[in-house]
This record gives sequence, C-alpha cells and structure tokens, in this order.
Amino acid sequence: MKKRIMGLTLAGIMALGTMTGCGSNGGSVANAGGTPQSQPQTQAEEASDEKAVLRVGMECAYAPFNWTQDADTTPDGSKAVPIFGSDFYAYGYDVAVAQMLADELGMELEVHKVEWSSIGISMDAGDYDCIIAGMGRTAERELSYSFTEPYYYRDNCIVVKKDGPYAEVKGLSDLANTGCKVTTQLGTGWIPLLDQIEGAETGSNFETTSECFMAVSNGVADVCIVDLPTAQSALLTNDGLKIITFEENDTFTGDEEMVNVCIATRKDDTELRDKLQGAMDSIGWNEKAKMDELMDKAITQQPAAN
Repeated sequence: MKKRIMGLTLAGIMALGTMTGCGSNGGSVANAGGTPQSQPQTQAEEASDEKAVLRVGMECAYAPFNWTQDADTTPDGSKAVPIFGSDFYAYGYDVAVAQMLADELGMELEVHKVEWSSIGISMDAGDYDCIIAGMGRTAERELSYSFTEPYYYRDNCIVVKKDGPYAEVKGLSDLANTGCKVTTQLGTGWIPLLDQIEGAETGSNFETTSECFMAVSNGVADVCIVDLPTAQSALLTNDGLKIITFEENDTFTGDEEMVNVCIATRKDDTELRDKLQGAMDSIGWNEKAKMDELMDKAITQQPAAN
C-alpha cells in the first residue's frame, strides 16, 4: 500500500511539472529533446523594440519653412522625409529642425501634411502630436497650445510688384489712404496688421502664401504682408515681385509676436513640449547664427515649383 501511494505521488509531481512547463511565461521552454527554446515575442514586446515616433504636423506648402517634393533628397543631398499617407516627401527649415530633434530624442520622424486653417484642430484630434510649421507664438495661441522657446527668429516685410505703384514706398505711412489692396495668409498673426494700413482695401486673404504672391503678381492685390524668408523664397521664382522692409520708426506695431517661431503641442501635453525643449537645448538650437545659416541653406534647396 505504501509503495502504491508513493507511486501516485511521484506521478502527480511529474504531471504538475509538465503542466508548469507548458504554461510558463519564462524566457524559454524545453523541446522534445530537452533543449531550451526561446519564446516568440508578444506584441507588446515587439512594440517596445521599436523607436518612438515624433508625429509632426505642417503645411508642406510654406517654403522655405516646409514644402512638398517628389524626390527623397534635395540638390545638396539632404534627406527629405516621407509625407505620411502619400508618395511625396517634405523638406525645408522646419523638416530639418524636426529631424535634428527626433534624432536627439532617439525617435522616428513622421511628417503629416495638413492645411494651415485646420492645423490646430487636427493636432487636438490626435492626428499628430506637435506643430513645427513656422508658427508664431502669439498671446491668443498660447490660450490653446503650449509652446517651446523659438527655434527661429524672423523679420516681417511687405511684397509688391516690382513695376507697380507701390514699388518705392519706404514706410507704412506711404501706404496710408492710397486705397491699396492688401492681403496675407488666412489664420496668421499678420491678419491684425492689415488694419494698420489706413484706408486700405482688405478682405481677400488666402489659404497659402503662394496664393498671396500670385494675387500680387496678377494685380488682385497690391501688397502682401509676410515674413522675410518666405518672401525671399518667392522671389527665386518670381522676379516681378519686390520685397520692402520698413524702417523701425515707420512700420507695423504689435508684429513682434510673429517674430518668435516656436513648436506647439497640445495645451496639456507639457511633457512633450519639455522633451522638445530639452532636445533644442542639448543641440544648442538657441543661437540665431545657427538658425540663419540653416534658413539660408533651406532657401537654396527648394524645388522651383515651391
């Protein structure tokens, strides 16, 4: 009887060991020959092996800050970034900065193309996590978004026809009561500046800066208010336009907000904002000389179509 009980006990222990081996979540199990084998990775483990993704929204239509192109490289060999969900690529100052920050953070860069008028709405909807798109940090926008420190400082200007009636203006006062037709890009910090041109005709603004420049070229508008790098970019392919920068004592007021170009995150996503700011600090992206050097380079790399 004692031998029978011992036999049953031994059999139970062996069966329990077999069950434990089949159900174990350990790193290996034994095969039929007793050799340890690695377990397949779970989906969670596979995901943890992948780089985190920095999802960035931009127009991809605002040269030299960002643009769309067919090729995956620029004339000097710089790598363009695939535009999410398309067969095209993005490059420009914003893309170059975004790539540097992604590299510093050990993340993959994913560029999402979006119209300017819905760029904030799409971020809030979760389509991407930050905006790196030549966005000026304004008091109004700070009510809705969190911002880093500037990653670019820009000057503002006006663009007119080279052979038009406003080609020789020197200051804002020269435009007063001329009845000139003024325009700028919809949804930008330049909109409030339109009313500072006394007696001007306002109301016809456009979705993109390219459309603004076309309006001036075609006589639909006489004056476009915009930033200097974008104007310089436009003149590369339209020599019928002229850039005018006003003197300090005869220019727009309240345009200082548009000088500070910052990265925006959702208002409550201060963690990502701080990570991006930390990356900017780590690579020393707070020196205007570095910023200007990269912008000068970006202007030379854009395709003619932009």
